[in-house]
Amino acid sequence: MVCSALRRVAHMHVYLVRKASSVSKGHHHHQALGSRPAASEFAARRAPGSVVELLGKSYPQDNYSNLSQKVLSRVGRNLHNQQHHPLWLIKERVKEHFYKQYVGRFGTPMFSVYDDLSPVVTTWQNFDSLLIPPDHPSRKKGDNYYLNGNHMLRAHTSAHQWDLLHAGLDAFLVVGDVYRRDQIDFQHYPVFHQLEGVRLFSKHEVCVRKIHGNDKHQDQNTDYLVGEEKLFAGIKDGESLQLFEQSSRSAYKQETHTMEATKLIEFDLKQTLIRLVTHIFGDELDIRWVDCYFPFTHPSYEMEINFHGEWLEVLGCGVMEQQLVNSAGAQDRIGWAFGLGLERLAMILYDIPDIRLFWSEDERFLKQFRVSDINQKVKFQPLSKYPAVINDISFWLPSENYTENDFYDLVRTVGGDLVEKVDLIDKFEHPKTHKTSHCYRITYRHMERTLSQREVGHIHQAVQEAAVQLLGVEGRF
Repeated sequence: MVCSALRRVAHMHVYLVRKASSVSKGHHHHQALGSRPAASEFAARRAPGSVVELLGKSYPQDNYSNLSQKVLSRVGRNLHNQQHHPLWLIKERVKEHFYKQYVGRFGTPMFSVYDDLSPVVTTWQNFDSLLIPPDHPSRKKGDNYYLNGNHMLRAHTSAHQWDLLHAGLDAFLVVGDVYRRDQIDFQHYPVFHQLEGVRLFSKHEVCVRKIHGNDKHQDQNTDYLVGEEKLFAGIKDGESLQLFEQSSRSAYKQETHTMEATKLIEFDLKQTLIRLVTHIFGDELDIRWVDCYFPFTHPSYEMEINFHGEWLEVLGCGVMEQQLVNSAGAQDRIGWAFGLGLERLAMILYDIPDIRLFWSEDERFLKQFRVSDINQKVKFQPLSKYPAVINDISFWLPSENYTENDFYDLVRTVGGDLVEKVDLIDKFEHPKTHKTSHCYRITYRHMERTLSQREVGHIHQAVQEAAVQLLGVEGRF
């Protein structure tokens, strides 16, 4: 049974290569943002036993492997490190803020920055080190990109937390590309970029903070040091307060943390992030905090900002789970962590309407961000918006092993960045057979030229045939 399944996978790969090649030959104009699926697009979808080469290393593939060449082609692009790219501008603004605001006792930056760590991590780094349970839905193959059962493309920059803590670091930022299988629309892309921040405290640690006059509550020309403070400094009988205790977990604290320590860490975290977002967006900003859940922090929060009358979530954060901190060798410390999406901040700050634009090599887009000062205000001037071509696809689902993310990933692979969005517009269950039908509306739009229905028709046909062959659906087209 296993052998027949492996043969079926190999057959599907051969089929897709042939189909992609035929589409490629038929439309030589389909290039750039919506580059046509060539044979190499599906090269990574091989039968178990083959090997994928990535960043100079070889990874044997198995039944977990689910990477397309389309996604692999994005590895190593490192948009966050490309000078004057909008994501680079956001990263540099955050770095500058932390370097200036948080200075060690010898005048050196308190936070170290890591922006070139490999996106290939082990499943232990991505999940187990962060206390994510074995049955947690975030581990699903349908939501992640696996090289094999042991290695994957990181789903978050938090995958590096444990290693950096274990190396003895207590204040750092991690920036990098992360990979998730997700829906298709103007806000979602299988590759995006995160910035992670971590800060640990000991009871007697001394912090020196340099606060600049851009705080609206201070004189505009003031540069000064807020004196050396212990975690409990300024609190009556602060020396007698403790970080740890053995009690019960509640909605407000972990079982190993005192309430006093938790509240002080929470206050420091929120003040740090408020200063950061006001540095980026300006002082006149409405902010609110929403309680949420993450496996690796408790209590946990999301920050939302009111932008043009709409509340938008911009980051997640919380008090680090002490079990994680302890396992990394920092048992005497307590800390906070936060993570934010660079694309989300850039789309808000620069008014960029479509996440696909970050991957554009169109000079009309890139030149708008070549500024002499990273803090210079930039308002994106939209490129001409070419008309959309819309096609629907309907099919009966197989009895098992179908997920919507499998279909979205297939559409991304075949249609590339020509696909603007995919909407599930109808579900139907047959009253007699109890089979379920899905109908999806696929919007195709090139960002640099007009598409013809004939051109899109060939791509859409390739999507239909690939869905039948690869996902086992029964077409209604």
